[in-house]
Amino acid sequence: MRGPKLVGYPPTGLRWSGDSSRLYFEWRRPDDDEASTWVVAREGGEPRKLSDAERRTAPPPNGVWDAAHRRVLFADEGDIAIVDSVANTRRNITRTTADESNPRWARHETAVTFTRDNNLFLVPLDTSAADNAGEIVQLTDIGPRKRDDKETDSQKFIKAETETLIQHTRVEAEKKKKADEKKKAHALPKLELQDRQSAQDLQLSPDGTHVFVLVVERTDAAKRAEVPNYVTGSGYVEPIAGRTMVGDAQDKRLLAVMNLDTGKTVWADGTFAGEKREIRWGTAIVSDDGATVVASARATDNKDRWLVALDPESGKTRVVDALHDEAWIREVGGFGPSESSFGWMPDQHHLWFLSERDGWMHLYTIDAAAPDGAARPLTQGKWEIESAALAQDKKHFYLTTSEVHPGERHVYVMALDGGARTKLTSMTGGNAGVVSPDDSTIGLVFSYSNTPPEVYVMPNTAGAPARQVTTTPTEEWRSFKWADPRLLTFKARDGAEVFARLFTPEMMGAHRDPAAPGVVFVHGAGYVQNAHKYWASTYFREYMFHNLLAAKGYVVLDVDYRASAGYGREWRTAIYRHMGGTDLDDIVDGAKYLVEAQKVNAKHIGVYGGSYGGFITLMALFTSPDTFAAGAALRPVTDWSHYNHGYTSNILNEPQTDPEAYRKSSPIYFAEGLKSALLICHGMVDTNVFFQDTVRLVQRLIELRKENWQVAMFPVENHGFEEEASWADEYKRILKLFEDNLKDRRRTS
Repeated sequence: MRGPKLVGYPPTGLRWSGDSSRLYFEWRRPDDDEASTWVVAREGGEPRKLSDAERRTAPPPNGVWDAAHRRVLFADEGDIAIVDSVANTRRNITRTTADESNPRWARHETAVTFTRDNNLFLVPLDTSAADNAGEIVQLTDIGPRKRDDKETDSQKFIKAETETLIQHTRVEAEKKKKADEKKKAHALPKLELQDRQSAQDLQLSPDGTHVFVLVVERTDAAKRAEVPNYVTGSGYVEPIAGRTMVGDAQDKRLLAVMNLDTGKTVWADGTFAGEKREIRWGTAIVSDDGATVVASARATDNKDRWLVALDPESGKTRVVDALHDEAWIREVGGFGPSESSFGWMPDQHHLWFLSERDGWMHLYTIDAAAPDGAARPLTQGKWEIESAALAQDKKHFYLTTSEVHPGERHVYVMALDGGARTKLTSMTGGNAGVVSPDDSTIGLVFSYSNTPPEVYVMPNTAGAPARQVTTTPTEEWRSFKWADPRLLTFKARDGAEVFARLFTPEMMGAHRDPAAPGVVFVHGAGYVQNAHKYWASTYFREYMFHNLLAAKGYVVLDVDYRASAGYGREWRTAIYRHMGGTDLDDIVDGAKYLVEAQKVNAKHIGVYGGSYGGFITLMALFTSPDTFAAGAALRPVTDWSHYNHGYTSNILNEPQTDPEAYRKSSPIYFAEGLKSALLICHGMVDTNVFFQDTVRLVQRLIELRKENWQVAMFPVENHGFEEEASWADEYKRILKLFEDNLKDRRRTS
C-alpha cells in the first residue's frame, strides 16, 4: 500500500520540440517529491531531467501551438508566456498580479489574446509592425450592469425649470452632452452582465471583427453541502465547501457575440428545428477565413447534442448535426478549439468529430456550410476510437482505437477520407502516442497488465521496434514476479459476453485453499474499463492486493460489468434508470462463473469495491444476500439523490421527476436484506461521496437491528486516499474480513 513510492508515477504530458529532435515529458520517480520535466532525443537513450531554469524555456505540457508547431502559448501561474521550442527561448507576454488565462493566437499568429477580469485583451507580437506593438490593448468592456439612477417626477421638474431660468445650466448641459457623445464614440464594445454572470472564455475571430463570449450564470438557489474537517491545525472543526445535490438548480452557459466595429452584441439562439430548448453552450470555433462559425450545444436533460452554425451578426443558428439518445449523450472530452473530439478539416468548411451515433465511438465528417448536410462515417465497426488528431501536415489522421481487441489500445494512421487504417504499434497492451511534427517518430506511453507505463520512442513505421526510455517502478517492485491475469469472457444470464480478468493461485505458484474461496472485485467510476491487457493505472493497489489474495489461495475475478467503458453504447446505457440492475446481475453471474468454471465454493465468495464499486457491493449484499458471504463497501454511494448532478442526472434523470429510478437504484432502500458480513470504509472529508452517505446507512442498519456489520472511519481522507497508513489499514481490514468469512477454519486449522 506504499503506492507510487513502490510502483512509481506514470509519465505524462508527452510533447515534441518544433524541430522533432527532442521529446519532453513529465515524470516523477518513486523517491521524488514532485514531478519534473524530462527530455530525450528522438533516437531514444537516457532521458535527462531539466533544471528549473531549463524547464522555464521548455514547451509546457498544456499549451496552444502555432501552425508550424514551433512556438507554444500558455498560461503560467496567472501570466501568459510563449516558448520557442526550437531556440529554447521564452517571452513573457504579461507579468501582473491579475489572473490571465485562455491564451490564443490572433491576427494570423502575429498577436496573442487572453482573458482577464471578464474581458479580452490583445498583444501584438511584431515590435516593428506598429507603434503600439507589445502593448496590451483591451478589446471589450464587459462587466456588471450599472445601477440605473432614475429621476423622480419632482427631480425632473426642478431640473427642467432650472435649465429654463438659468442660461449657465443650459450651456453646461450641452457641454456634457457633447462630451458624453465623444466618449461614447471612443468607448470599447460593451456587454453588461446580469447578477451572478461572468465571462468564462472569450475568443477573437480571425478577421478581428467579432468576439465570442461564453457566459456562465451561476445559481444562488442551489444549496451546497459543507464537509466537516475534524483533524485541523486549529484544533477546531473547519467546514470544507462541498457540492450541490443532483436535481438542484444548476448554472447556465450562454453564448454571446460582440461586434467590435459596431458595438452590437447578440445572443446565440437556442431554438432548434422550431423548438426552444434549455441548453448549455460550448465554445465556438471559427474557420480560418472567418466565414463559418460552429458551436456545440447540449440539452440540459442530457439527451440531445447539436453542432450549430452561428450567424455572428444576428445570433441565429442552423443545426449542422444533431444527436439524440433516449438514455444520455456521451461525448469524448468537450467541444472547443483545444479539445480532441472536434475540429476543422483542412478545407475549413468540413468538420471532423467523434460520435457514438451508430452505437460505437467513431470518426465522422460533415459539411458545416451545407444547409442539409449529412454526417459521413470515416470509421465503422464494433470497436471504439479513444482519440483522434490531424497530423501536422493535415494529410491524415492519427487514431488510438480498440480495433484489435477491447482490452488493447493501438495507434493507427488513416487517410483524411477514411478507408483502410495502418496499425503502427505492435506491442500488446496499451499504446498512447504523440507523433513528431515531421511525422518521423512516435513518442509512446506503453504499459502491459503487469508492467506500469513507460515512455518509448519508435520510428513512424508500421511494426517498427520501440525503444524504452524510462524505468518507472523501484527495483524492489521489479524483482517480484507479478501475475499476468487471464483476460476472459463469461456468459451473463441474458446471453451477453462479459469481459473479466482472472487471478488464480497457480499464477503465484501457490495452491488453492481447501476452502476454495473466491472474490469478485467491482471497479469504481461506473464508466471505466478495467478488464484489459494494460496497466490498471486507477487500480494498481487493487491489482497488487489481488496478487496477495491469489497467493493466499483465493480465485479473484475483476469484472467489466454492464456500463463499463469500451463496449459500445448499448453496454454503456444498460443501467439507464436502474443502477444496481444489469450491472449487479453481471457481478452475481461472475460469482456463478467462479463456482462453475473455477470450482470455487459457492458459500465462500466475497465481493468488494470502492465508490461505484462500493455501491454495487452494498446492492449485492442487500438484494442478492445468498450469493456473497462477505463484502467490503469502500466510500460507497448509498443514496443517489445525494450524489452530484453531472454524473447522476445522465443515468437516473432528476429525483424530483423520476423518483422511481432513484428508489430502485439506492442501497439504503434495501438494507433490510443484509445477512452476510459487511465492512464499510469511508474517508470523513470525502468531498465526492459524502461521509454522510455512510452515516445515514449506519443509522438505517441500527434501526433495522442488523448485527453482522462494521464501519471504519478515516478522519483525514478524501475520496481518494493519500496516506499510506490509511491504505494499509483499509486493506488489512478487507483481508481480515475475507479470511474470517470465506475460509473454513475447521478444515484449515
